[in-house]
Amino acid sequence: MVSNLKNYSTKRLTESVGRPIFNRMVELSIHADRPNLDQIFHALADATRRALLHEITRGERSVGELAQPYAMSLAAVSKHLDVLERATLIQRRRSGQHRFVRLNPRPLAAAQEWLSFYEKFWTGNLDRLQELLESEHRTLPQTSPKPSPRSRHQRTAKEN
Repeated sequence: MVSNLKNYSTKRLTESVGRPIFNRMVELSIHADRPNLDQIFHALADATRRALLHEITRGERSVGELAQPYAMSLAAVSKHLDVLERATLIQRRRSGQHRFVRLNPRPLAAAQEWLSFYEKFWTGNLDRLQELLESEHRTLPQTSPKPSPRSRHQRTAKEN
């Protein structure tokens, strides 16, 4: 049985055998001229990163300024900024010992363009819901609101 094990190799698991792997091709098929929506939406999926990005929209900020309102280390904020930078939502520059961050709005426009296609679906549904609620409101009889019944505690307090 030991001799049979010598015929099996795990080399194919760790080294490329010269043929393309389909999944790797799919991952690398990103066009350089278009932002990667997967990375953009991944970056925007975290509330802290959205808050950081919102702060950056007000103008260029240092990493220290961005970290100040959060109960986290500069390293943790920097990791969040790394995710935003990989999604090309921000650009960093260094000035002496300080790092500054500014917004790159182009990827947000690409995300908005993708979302705008689907907007017609939820807008149409919301419009139909509004029409339904308005038609039901028109058909309901107009009555004056009934007084709310007093609680047992209120009745006993007045009676005593």
